Amino acid sequence: MNNCKLGVAVIGAGYWGKNLIRNFATAKRCNLKYVCDLDEKLLAVQKKCFPFIETSTNLQEVLNDSQVDAVVVATDVPTHFNIAQKSLEAGKHTYVEKPMTSIAQESKALVELAKEKSLKLMVGHLLEYHPGVGFLKESIDKGKVGQPYYVYTQRVNLGIVRKDENAWWSLAPHDISIICYLLGSEPESVAAQGQCYLQKDIEDVVFATIKFADGKMANIHCSWLDPHKIRKVTVVGSEKMLTFDDMEATEKVRMYDKAVAIKQDITTSYVEVISLRFGDIVIPKIPGGEPLSLECGHFIDCILDNKAIRSDGIDGLRVVRILEAGQKSLKNNGKPVKLEDV
Repeated sequence: MNNCKLGVAVIGAGYWGKNLIRNFATAKRCNLKYVCDLDEKLLAVQKKCFPFIETSTNLQEVLNDSQVDAVVVATDVPTHFNIAQKSLEAGKHTYVEKPMTSIAQESKALVELAKEKSLKLMVGHLLEYHPGVGFLKESIDKGKVGQPYYVYTQRVNLGIVRKDENAWWSLAPHDISIICYLLGSEPESVAAQGQCYLQKDIEDVVFATIKFADGKMANIHCSWLDPHKIRKVTVVGSEKMLTFDDMEATEKVRMYDKAVAIKQDITTSYVEVISLRFGDIVIPKIPGGEPLSLECGHFIDCILDNKAIRSDGIDGLRVVRILEAGQKSLKNNGKPVKLEDV
């Protein structure tokens, strides 16, 4: 299929769907065939922007079209499973926005269905495609940070306050996907604590700790009730430390030549045993490219060239299991919840 164009239909033309429509409409190896939504006003807006697309309020009409090779699901999370399931059953490669579903068992069912049908299943973990995050991943994989000890993330702002989900489900999927991508380890348990200040039973701030089978650890702070707007990832390793700050206009990534060495000489005093290193701070040049454009291009290329998808269904299932475990922990006063129990 190298010289072909991928026939794509986007389901959902709302807040995030319009961004996906724009990227698939302008992708070189893509033929955006349909945009589907129940709201005809939203469809009219997209038809005006891209006159070549067909619009429909009927999902089955879209799925019945043999020229549609792949379906992009950008609807509300509670509808993800039903639409993605129908798409896969119709023989369409499927992209689902994050989080993949609201229940881990539904995500697992989609993974199994995609495997049974030999179809590609991708989840929209956008920041796995950010060149800055890619630099962190490459640095870890090449051993530049030494042994990665732990990761912590901050995703806070004043707003947007949701009424149908808490800060954990609204904000944490980005950070969970980044953490799992960077560490490449299997998560073992989640302990989360939060507070509901603005609305009953909807946490406005959450602090969560994820522990991995190989001993690594990650911490997530997410909130829509904070004076600062922060989108930051910090990686601490045995040799170097890294930060990715998505709020920085240009210098998003920094590598710190900082570490602690402990001499194995029991005859010396405690002060002499521990050696602190304060080296240079390097600000690397990061390749350009809009993450969403790169993500959409990756989906297209993986189908046309039959390549493995980075943020595949298994990745999506892992994130939902962590979200679900974290939610159970929140309701049990921070008691750790093992993923095997989700």
